[in-house]
Amino acid sequence: MSTIVAAIALLAGCSTTGQIAGETMEQATAPLTCTNKAECDAWWARAQVWVINHSEYKLQTVTDSIIQTDGPSGGKRALAYQITKTPSNEGTATVGFAAHCDNMLGCEPNPWKAGADFKQFVRGRPSQIGATASSNTLPPVSPAPASKPIPPAMPVQPMPPTLQNQPGQSGQSLTPE
Repeated sequence: MSTIVAAIALLAGCSTTGQIAGETMEQATAPLTCTNKAECDAWWARAQVWVINHSEYKLQTVTDSIIQTDGPSGGKRALAYQITKTPSNEGTATVGFAAHCDNMLGCEPNPWKAGADFKQFVRGRPSQIGATASSNTLPPVSPAPASKPIPPAMPVQPMPPTLQNQPGQSGQSLTPE
């Protein structure tokens, strides 16, 4: 009987329900909308820096509208990321964030905390999770002139609609119960 209670306690401890502060949830779900081309370009550069510094998976696709890592795979707790940029007709753009792992017991870091951290970093505040101080350097707000030719972008992979703009993970519900 005590083994069953210990197993339930362990599973409950890995669940995301009830572990995320309201402030973190608010930050993770708040829209991330840049207001002009210079800001959008800077935010997109910061988004790529954040993903490179926080992902255990390699970058799979990087274009002017999507940043996507490999994964998730193999029952790992590591997050795979998919970042999207959707421009509007008014010259603004909305940056979407999705994070998933392939482990029923949960992801590390928690996708809601990663989403909040990502949005803070993109807006120009240092990252709070999983990166070293040296990797928190922010790209300049105005894009620097390119001194080297930029390699051609990798082909865009279609994005499953269930990943779009929502932190989440395989095998777990992220809605409070």
